[in-house]
Amino acid sequence: MNRRDFLTGGVAGLAVGGAVGFAARGRPKAKIAEAPAKPAAPATPAATTKPATPAAPVVVRPVRELKMVTSWPKDAPGLGTAAQRFAQNVEKATEGRIKIKVFAAGELVPALRCNDAVQDGAADFYHSADYYYQAKMSGYSFFTAVPAGFSAGEINAWIYFGGGQALWDEIGAQFGLKHLPCGNTGHQAGGWFKKEINSLDDLKGLKMRIPGLGGDVLKALGGEPVTLAVTDIMPAFEAGTVEAIEWIGPWSDLAFGFQKAAKNYYLPGFHEPGSMLSLGINKKIWDSFSDTDRLIVTACAGAENGYSLAEFNANNAMSLEALVAKHEVKIRSFPDEMFKAIFTAAKDVVAQVGAKDPLSKRVYDSYMKFRKTMLGWTSVADQAYFNKRALVDYYAALPETKTPESR
Repeated sequence: MNRRDFLTGGVAGLAVGGAVGFAARGRPKAKIAEAPAKPAAPATPAATTKPATPAAPVVVRPVRELKMVTSWPKDAPGLGTAAQRFAQNVEKATEGRIKIKVFAAGELVPALRCNDAVQDGAADFYHSADYYYQAKMSGYSFFTAVPAGFSAGEINAWIYFGGGQALWDEIGAQFGLKHLPCGNTGHQAGGWFKKEINSLDDLKGLKMRIPGLGGDVLKALGGEPVTLAVTDIMPAFEAGTVEAIEWIGPWSDLAFGFQKAAKNYYLPGFHEPGSMLSLGINKKIWDSFSDTDRLIVTACAGAENGYSLAEFNANNAMSLEALVAKHEVKIRSFPDEMFKAIFTAAKDVVAQVGAKDPLSKRVYDSYMKFRKTMLGWTSVADQAYFNKRALVDYYAALPETKTPESR
């Protein structure tokens, strides 16, 4: 063993031996210190946060509760229901800020006094037919229906794009009102007759419920027109106070039970080829609306204008089948020579009504000018198409419309 190895081994041995000998001599054993706990990691400083954005103040918008009167029974198909639907849509669109309570005919004012009620402030809106108010101004008649006049699509074209709305606004301004289209019944039936009508002589002395310019035409042909609210029609017809009546068309007529009092149902009608329903608004109320609320009311009225026409067309088609199949109603038509005489008389009547005051004259001139334009298009479009479509009978037509006995 070399010296270096010895020294190394000796030192190591001494170290071990000393430790053992120390313990053997009874000396207290040295405590073995526990490993110090790992110091806790310093707390991560809280992230710097931006001051909380104060909550936006809650804006409480006042709720406006308004009244609408109508010329219809509450649930009258396509009429009372249309008024209620419009009111509901306005409330939804404004998130409840505008609530419109609808009053049926007679609940707040009589059926034919809606214009007065809104003009006087007893109500804020009305849903009606403006030809009921032609005694106030002749021009009102042009904004419901004109004999030999516009169809539903054509009157919409005149109102929206032919200057009709501006003229309607002028009429309304004279009575503190704003008007908007808010429905259309489409083509209306010629009416219910207890006796067949085969010539103009059958119209002479005939007492018939028929309002507006259609009533003026009947008067020119020797008849006696009577204006009645719908709730008064059936009692007058059953009592013989009137001998013939017209209301709207198969859907509404079936609902009111007119088929129970007569079986002669004349189609097509001459008096109302497309009857527009009016939303009348008190001008002070209209002016108090914000631009947004005026837009909402206008949009809801416009939506109802289109929706109700589709509703009438669909239900009229189904109801006509029911009238014939279930109620033995006879579908009849005025002879062609009668239509020619009726439309000739209508031309003069409409011109006379349009000449009663300067504003009505401007309405008449606008209406007739646009009518001429529309006829140019309709004759080569819708009318021509319907004539061509009739060449091929895809479905069997109602037999009563084809037999000579139905004339």
